[in-house]
Amino acid sequence: MKIAFYAPLKSPSHPVPSGDRLMARQIIAALKMAGHQVEIASELRSFTPTPEAGSLAGIALLAEKELIRLRERWQGEQPPDLWFTYHPYYKTPDLIGPRIAREINIPYVTAEASYSRRHDDNGWGENQRLVADAVRLAAVNLCFTERDRIGLSDAIPDGRYERFLPFIDIAPFSRHLPDPRRLITVAMLRKGDKFKSYAMLASALDIIRDQDWSLTIIGDGPMRAEVRSLFSTFGESRIIWRGERSTAEIAGELATAGLYVWPGCNEAYGLAYLEAQAAGLPVIAQATAGVPEVVMAGGTGLLTPEGDLDAYAQAIAQLLNDQTRRQTMADAAYDFVHQERSLTAASKRLETILRNYLGDTCYER
Repeated sequence: MKIAFYAPLKSPSHPVPSGDRLMARQIIAALKMAGHQVEIASELRSFTPTPEAGSLAGIALLAEKELIRLRERWQGEQPPDLWFTYHPYYKTPDLIGPRIAREINIPYVTAEASYSRRHDDNGWGENQRLVADAVRLAAVNLCFTERDRIGLSDAIPDGRYERFLPFIDIAPFSRHLPDPRRLITVAMLRKGDKFKSYAMLASALDIIRDQDWSLTIIGDGPMRAEVRSLFSTFGESRIIWRGERSTAEIAGELATAGLYVWPGCNEAYGLAYLEAQAAGLPVIAQATAGVPEVVMAGGTGLLTPEGDLDAYAQAIAQLLNDQTRRQTMADAAYDFVHQERSLTAASKRLETILRNYLGDTCYER
């Protein structure tokens, strides 16, 4: 199929790295691996941080211009067979895809759509309506987490939903000779949940200050000074700052570490957890939000109760001091991602879902 791909939160070609950009790129790779032709239909970012009418109206105007551009383009060439939208939610509704899909009579599909009723009456009602409209229209909505599926099916029971679990391209990740005392984390240095996770990690490490460990931090961002301050009491020999790194460089750093530590406050799911496990690292995180979708509790890592600082600190200490269990989890983590959450496995699963919901007619257009 010729597939028009759109990510209203962040285009796959956006210059700033993030989990959203990575996931969008990986979905495109999975579709291409299955033999489809994929093109980015629009670079329009529909994100609005607050529900003020002015900002929403401005984006709606830009969306109208994009609709005109796409209509004119597809008058002179073959239109797509499918519109695929990644991650529409109340702050980034798809203002283009549903209208195009209806106009040229092609199937519409979403991945990682989400809906929470608590936003219906706090200024986001119109955006929520747009998300619900897109979800109802979709031939299938691919749900990355059970939390998302439940939220969608509760609010929009007439939608069509399939679980499609988070995955990564495992090619860059391999195992070497890790230093079991070396902890590592990969995350942007920004405000909000990322900063909360860094604060929790610093506090947990303070509890086990007397243990033998070092921490490598990979990432950069606007809260650089504030995050560094959180770890300032540990000294330069224990905290190694690597800044922003390429995927290949991150893979190299992961391969020589012993444990991946990231609390994951309100983490949607976290592709970094899958990358760490692909390199054979057990994960220590909180059992919160979508984290249990990518870390097998007790199998590929330890997940502690949300907000329990002492439990999180003791989980790190436990794996630092139990070489046998750490190695068992390391082996399980590597096998889990390479066998179940690889790009190849995801491509096959995605193709099966699309054929089940779209039928052969769509493929033969």
